Amino acid sequence: MDHNTFKELDGGKIRVAIVRARFNEEITQGLLNGAVEALHQAGVTDDKIKVIEVPGSFEIIHAANVIAKQNTYNAIICLGCIIRGSTKHDEYLASAVYSAMKDIIIEHSVPVIAAVLTVNDKQQAVERSSTGPMNRGTEAALVALEMANLSL
Repeated sequence: MDHNTFKELDGGKIRVAIVRARFNEEITQGLLNGAVEALHQAGVTDDKIKVIEVPGSFEIIHAANVIAKQNTYNAIICLGCIIRGSTKHDEYLASAVYSAMKDIIIEHSVPVIAAVLTVNDKQQAVERSSTGPMNRGTEAALVALEMANLSL
């Protein structure tokens, strides 16, 4: 399966905030690990990476908005995991989270990168958060670097 391709960018000047939901923690921790590793490989040092943890994916909205208002970071990466259940709750939650992230981008003119998984089952979540080319946290970090470089 082909994946997105990204430019190789020097992240030495980039400051990144990462908002991670603790709900479905083993999944979101895998996303965080992938994101931080990719940022490090691009030259972003720990002092330029801020990790903020929130209870769940819905709370990502508030944290990302607070961070965007600070105008301190070149990009915000949002990490969460919404797994389909027996009701439509997952659909409403995902729609609200993604819509709010779009609003933050428009209002604050900062890249807000969405790696909030919306999956049918836990196995899909594990596939997208484990080490390897499918890790969406890694992908989000690469997108953040590329988008942040547009404003430098």
